[in-house]
Amino acid sequence: MTQSLKLAFIVDPLDALKAYKDSSIAMMRAAAARGHQVWALQREALAWRDGAVFARSVPLTLLPGDHPWHEAGEAQSLPLSAFDAVVMRQDPPFDFEYVTATWLLERAVQAGVRVFNDPRAIRDHSEKIAITEFPQFTATTLVARDPAEIHAFIDELGDVILKPLDGMGGSQIFRVTASDPNRNVIVETLTHEGARTIMAQRYLPAIVDGDKRVLIVGGEVVPYALARIPKAGETRGNLAAGGRGVAMPITAREREIAEYLAPILWARGLLIVGLDVIGGHLTEINVTSPTCMVEIATQSGFDVAALVVDRLEAACAE
Repeated sequence: MTQSLKLAFIVDPLDALKAYKDSSIAMMRAAAARGHQVWALQREALAWRDGAVFARSVPLTLLPGDHPWHEAGEAQSLPLSAFDAVVMRQDPPFDFEYVTATWLLERAVQAGVRVFNDPRAIRDHSEKIAITEFPQFTATTLVARDPAEIHAFIDELGDVILKPLDGMGGSQIFRVTASDPNRNVIVETLTHEGARTIMAQRYLPAIVDGDKRVLIVGGEVVPYALARIPKAGETRGNLAAGGRGVAMPITAREREIAEYLAPILWARGLLIVGLDVIGGHLTEINVTSPTCMVEIATQSGFDVAALVVDRLEAACAE
């Protein structure tokens, strides 16, 4: 039997989490089901003093329902070294405060704390720009801030997707064609008139079949993806933008991409990774708080959260 672990999850405020679909809660429940202690803390509580990173943390009892989904015990100020592992699941925005949290967590790692995903790897992996390391898997892509470069890209390809580098959930993603009468104002707005770098990608018609979320856990490729299919009249498949999630076995091409990236990303300390794949093209590598675990488990029967706990147990046993 695996020794009971003391696990801390850095998450958004507990009352804001939606238990019926939240991947972090699924992981907490999977850990509690195996007898592990589950604690929660917020990123804002992280602090450093006298060589130690600590935070006000709350022990949780996981409940089976959605309202309420937990009972919170008495909060305690604890060093992160009191936990066998810390799981960073804070949602973006990836702003200066997020970067500061990775710096503090890096000091905890230096002191011997196991933190997943690794804070330096999170900081070094822009979820959009990270795909530029693997151009053999991407659609035609431009990363630039010069409006002239972006307009030339639009003219060359005729139909493109424009998006900011720090967005999530489909926020501020535009489909722009060469003849779009609004293209100038869209480029001006997204680039802040040339002051902010953005990403432009060739529009992929395969989005109608879904923006696939392919999960990698501890270097293992989950055999089911969640196809996030856009609602009528939309080009975004994100669930936050009204997309419909359909779990399905990953394709040969999706497995090829994921199997190539899996050992590389796991070697960097990225325990949970969510690849976004459209029509066999890699579009994003999500490392902050990848989701879709509940939908995949509900529809396919594959328990992704249990696989996460498997990998945490193995890491803590090393």
